[in-house]
Amino acid sequence: MTVIKQRPVLQETVEYLQASGLPPLMSRLFAARGVADVAQVAVNLSNLLPPQSLTNNQMMAKLLADAIQANKKLLVVGDYDADGATATAVAVKGLRAFGADVSFLVPNRFEYGYGLTPEIVALAATQKPDVIITVDNGIASVDGVAAANALGMQVLITDHHLPGTETPQAACIINPNQHGCTFASKNLAGVGVMFYSLLALRAEMRRRGIYTVAPEPNLTELLDLVALGTVADLVRLDENNRILVEQGLRRIRAGACSYGITALLRVAGREPAKATAQDLGFYVGPRLNAAGRLDDMTLGIQCLLAKSETEAAQIAQQLHNLNLQRRSIEADMQDSANISLDDVEMGDQYSISMYQPDWHQGVIGILASRIKERYHRPVIAFADAGGGLIKGSGRSIAGLHLRDALDLLSKHQPELILKFGGHAMAAGLTIRSDDFELFKRGFEAVVRSLITEADLESVLEVDGNLSAADMTFQVAQLLENQVWGQGFAPPLFYDEFEVLNQRLLGEKHLKLTLKPVSASSAPSGADSIDAIYFNQTDFFGNRIQAAYQLQTNSYNGAQKVQLNLRYVVA
Repeated sequence: MTVIKQRPVLQETVEYLQASGLPPLMSRLFAARGVADVAQVAVNLSNLLPPQSLTNNQMMAKLLADAIQANKKLLVVGDYDADGATATAVAVKGLRAFGADVSFLVPNRFEYGYGLTPEIVALAATQKPDVIITVDNGIASVDGVAAANALGMQVLITDHHLPGTETPQAACIINPNQHGCTFASKNLAGVGVMFYSLLALRAEMRRRGIYTVAPEPNLTELLDLVALGTVADLVRLDENNRILVEQGLRRIRAGACSYGITALLRVAGREPAKATAQDLGFYVGPRLNAAGRLDDMTLGIQCLLAKSETEAAQIAQQLHNLNLQRRSIEADMQDSANISLDDVEMGDQYSISMYQPDWHQGVIGILASRIKERYHRPVIAFADAGGGLIKGSGRSIAGLHLRDALDLLSKHQPELILKFGGHAMAAGLTIRSDDFELFKRGFEAVVRSLITEADLESVLEVDGNLSAADMTFQVAQLLENQVWGQGFAPPLFYDEFEVLNQRLLGEKHLKLTLKPVSASSAPSGADSIDAIYFNQTDFFGNRIQAAYQLQTNSYNGAQKVQLNLRYVVA
């Protein structure tokens, strides 16, 4: 059952924000998301947290500057998701702008797994780098760093993941989540950490007088990549991250971004000049991720580093095709998952652990996310990894920190989980295939010890109703252009409607004409408004209560406003 809950708003905060110049609707929406001062929604780059406040960043800058000035060979080792790909691209483009000799290596997830493993170090050694720079990984790579040290390669770690009990013996580590780091935002994505490293490097190069004659690199040219990685990795969009995303979006809309991002937007049918954070999250991110899920993320990074429109368009089409393949695989996996779930009484369990030998390693995370959305339970889906091992990808619900839950289970049963890592809402792990049932029982017991039955109730937070004056194309545009995302949820309104008309669109979506029951919510100058309910084929009665987003709808040159229904009580 889903419970509708209105976000609480302090009226005095709303009034203060209005008095500061914000429109009434935006004041209400921002106040409901914890904004108490207009400075919190300012998106100027000057408002970014200073790079020197990231612990060890100045030391990192000195080591990078020394390596560049000594013409040392640098190798960036990335991760195979969108954050890792954008972080790798930012590192390569940024360091080359400083004159560095730099190349990159990204592990194939099916051959090497995640992080700077000893096997990846051995592969990296064939390129004979002097320095390895990790992006979006490394904080847990104790053995890999030791292997690199033994081969005489210096390791510099840039990461944002939670640390384990042991810290790798790298030459330098920057990570807002490492023990003792005082950086005010713990929510930087891996690409954000790398960007901060380059900001500190530029400051160090300035101190060394490098730019007294030559022009210095313009690091704002990397913000489109930073925005993409930040949105795609679903990190919390706090004030600092919203600045990075907004500034990146401005570059994309102005056509001042990488050929790769423009090509990925176009192949997805989105207009770069009107790009939103949602476009990055729902259209660009999945196509970039498809490379790492089904093939090799090297392809995705090459797209982001493309030096011409033609090259970018060719690679973007390959990524688009891979994404279509991924969706087909996911649909088949979800069908088989639903068949097995039909035999399970969800009310009796707090978690879902699933394993099918023929599932695809690269898609189990998406599958876990879909199952979690359906049943509102922590879900871990496993796929065969060869050698008697299975790899799991998990997604959690509010109230359960997934990595901490796996950590607790590993303490209860030290031999069960061979390796794991992740965040509050997502994690990955490896176990023996013979131990699946043991894991399933153990994970269920741990989850039961950490959450209550009330936590299993799905809560949909809404922003109340929308007035007639605000149900317009202009307001919809304003809302779409604002940066919303993880931890700063897009507005979701709730009203009662009379259903005037409904029909199926493409045999899978419900197209409706609605009339708000409340006079205050009736659209200005009209009695009705169009609405769409995606992936809904059942018709409703004469009246519904609906949670919806206000959005623009441009079709055949006509610009209209419509409601995107997200949940309906018939």
